[in-house]
Amino acid sequence: FLSSRAIKTNQDLLSETPWTNIFYDDFWGTLLTHSGSHKSYRPLCTLSFRLNHAAGGLDPWGYHLVNVALHGAVTGLFTRLAHLLLGGGLWSLVAGLLFASHPIHTEAVAGVVGRADEGAALFFLLSLLCYIRYGKLQGKAGPLRLVAWFLGSLGCAACSMLWKELGVTVLALSALYDICVLHRLKLRQIVILLYKRNNVHLLLNVFLLAAWGVILLACRLYWMGNKPPNFSNSDNPAADSPSLLTRTLTFFYLPAVNFWLLLCPITLSFDWSMDTLPLIRSLADWRNAHTLLFYLGFLLLAWFSVWKQPRTKGTDSNGKAHLFSNGKNGNSNGHSYQNHEHEHVNNSCMTTHINSVQNGTKKPQESRTSLPTTENVVAFSLGLLAIPFLPATNLFFYVGFVIAERVLYIPSMGFCLLVAVGLRSLYVRLRKRSSRTFLVYCSAAVILLFGVKTVLRNRDWENEEMLYKSGISVNPAKAWGNLGNVLKSQGKMEEAEQAYRNALYYRSNMADMLYNLHLIMQVKTLCAVFCLISHPAAYLNTGIILMNQGRLDDSKHTFLTCADIPDENLKDPHAHKSSVTSCLYNLGKQLHEQGQQEEALSIFKQAIQKMPRQFAPQSLYNMMGEAYMRLNKLAEAEHWYRESLRAKPDHIPAHLTYGKLLATTGQKLEAERYFLKAIQLDPTKGNCYMHYGQFLLEESRLLEAAEMAQKAAQLEGGEFDVVFSAAHMLRQASLNVAAEKYYGQAASLRPNYPAALMNLGAILHLNGKLQEAEANYLRALRLKPDDTITQSNLRKLWNIMEKQGLKTTRP
Repeated sequence: FLSSRAIKTNQDLLSETPWTNIFYDDFWGTLLTHSGSHKSYRPLCTLSFRLNHAAGGLDPWGYHLVNVALHGAVTGLFTRLAHLLLGGGLWSLVAGLLFASHPIHTEAVAGVVGRADEGAALFFLLSLLCYIRYGKLQGKAGPLRLVAWFLGSLGCAACSMLWKELGVTVLALSALYDICVLHRLKLRQIVILLYKRNNVHLLLNVFLLAAWGVILLACRLYWMGNKPPNFSNSDNPAADSPSLLTRTLTFFYLPAVNFWLLLCPITLSFDWSMDTLPLIRSLADWRNAHTLLFYLGFLLLAWFSVWKQPRTKGTDSNGKAHLFSNGKNGNSNGHSYQNHEHEHVNNSCMTTHINSVQNGTKKPQESRTSLPTTENVVAFSLGLLAIPFLPATNLFFYVGFVIAERVLYIPSMGFCLLVAVGLRSLYVRLRKRSSRTFLVYCSAAVILLFGVKTVLRNRDWENEEMLYKSGISVNPAKAWGNLGNVLKSQGKMEEAEQAYRNALYYRSNMADMLYNLHLIMQVKTLCAVFCLISHPAAYLNTGIILMNQGRLDDSKHTFLTCADIPDENLKDPHAHKSSVTSCLYNLGKQLHEQGQQEEALSIFKQAIQKMPRQFAPQSLYNMMGEAYMRLNKLAEAEHWYRESLRAKPDHIPAHLTYGKLLATTGQKLEAERYFLKAIQLDPTKGNCYMHYGQFLLEESRLLEAAEMAQKAAQLEGGEFDVVFSAAHMLRQASLNVAAEKYYGQAASLRPNYPAALMNLGAILHLNGKLQEAEANYLRALRLKPDDTITQSNLRKLWNIMEKQGLKTTRP
């Protein structure tokens, strides 16, 4: 299934929407500067969705294929990074497999909107690898080549941020790599470096990375209107707490929970909002112990990697000679003991190494002769774990979630590296071959268990119903509420009612659940009365009322219930069958208008089977033809149009629809004959002139088309659809003055219809009436704030007005 807001209803994905709109709108298609915007600026991700939509519409298969391909690419790049840090062989493979199979990634890969995290991770790694290449080439390549790799790193960092905001943190990771891995500096040496400023090249690199980060963040803040997004209390309850102690304790606890999900991903959920994690309101809460243990462990690892000084004897901090500091010698890749014959040589080399870094001025070239030490890798892994997670900690600004598993996609790389380097260190220290073999088997078992959990978790993401059921144990209120909506759309009203009641049991103030439950109770009350009297006509009328009110799920349920009423022991079975047929006809028409043509045809066929002899079938047959026409099955469509005309030779809708089919198949003269026949049958019906005018417009007979449009609007001036279509045709015929008249008339008929106001604004815009155009654009946006076309037109209008010196209402 696909996200409704990000894909299904996102206007930025449609071909008719200017593609440049993705750079002005947020992830959900709302103008970034709008007060209701989520402020999630991810234009490259939206662009990828647009390309998916252009290639395959709303078919989920293509979207998921791209997500899986992205995960494969990210896994490959991460394994390459692990190879650079851990060397080739077993442990870089372990890191890569652990990342590929980790269950925490299911949301980012199986959930289509998780593509933002995958795309950000892809360019995150590309940026980091470019910087690593730049660092290794220093002193070995020409300036142009160095600049190219450095600019490539900066460019990929910008692209990563345009996939998702946290991508900008790669710049901090690059600086950390330069300091802790490339130069292998400890904290004392970093302080000396800053004090003496004797490694200008390193300081310049860090300064340029920081400057680029500041520029990107400043542009990002400016582009979203210099305002943070607003979130509801249920999204992030701690952020709404008035108690500083509660906010502090809860926010400190959340990283510990996230780390536990990486370490032991047994319990996963699509949503962790609301009261999933109760707030920590006092120091006596036992969960504070978890917080202390987490930060204590983190600080101990940091001390081991950054503060701990190398020994002055011929061994490094893991007790091995420098040549073997990564836990392996030059040939064994970590699978054999160190060769003590070279200990004397290595000791002398190490003495030189230490002397060269005591003043913090160690040259990069001297550190590139071997892989990073265990301490180096641990320092970098901790940074990779923590730094990309910082935007989600509420440290700099409040976020719209409590926990989001997809946010851990990039930080999990640091976790996987930590596990791999820890296993490698343990492997080196084990002396018995059997112990080492056991360790390798344990590593394989963990990867296998993670893979099995990922497969099982993917099943939860197969459809909405399974996903929401899987989240009941973690977030019952949200899961039951969403499940109720799914069951209601499936017509399972009893189960939906119980789901809504369950949601309200866990959270009684959910207004949307109360409203949905109220609607179900209304429909049940009506249906209960109708069932007692077995009156299909009552169901038919109720279904039509519900459909006109926009309550399509309720109307669908009502029509289906009517169709299942038996006709035994009825005084007038023929009237009963006619009402059942009408219910099925209206249900099929509703499905047809929703674009579900196959389902509509199935319902229409049921209606034909239940249709009594006295039933007038021409409208039913005509709708069958319309459905086949939408499916581009022209032969079947023609058959049913002819059946409709055979049932009622003067049926005007069939003349019009059959005329459109003939025009489509190139039979222009025959098509025109049917359009003129429809007008002849009822010369007072404006809709006939409208269809004929559209045909003339497609034939480039513009003046004749304009004449038909005006005649249609004059005959049915009170019918919005006719007047609105006439205005469109006049505009297409470049008769903008006449088009303005009828757009204005349409807007007066439906003053609260955004499309009417937007089109009126557009024609006034074209006719040079700029201030009137602005007023109508603004009225349209008040009714539909997220309409991207109106937003785009209004921006263009403001630019013109400002150039002409006219006053605007631009904020």
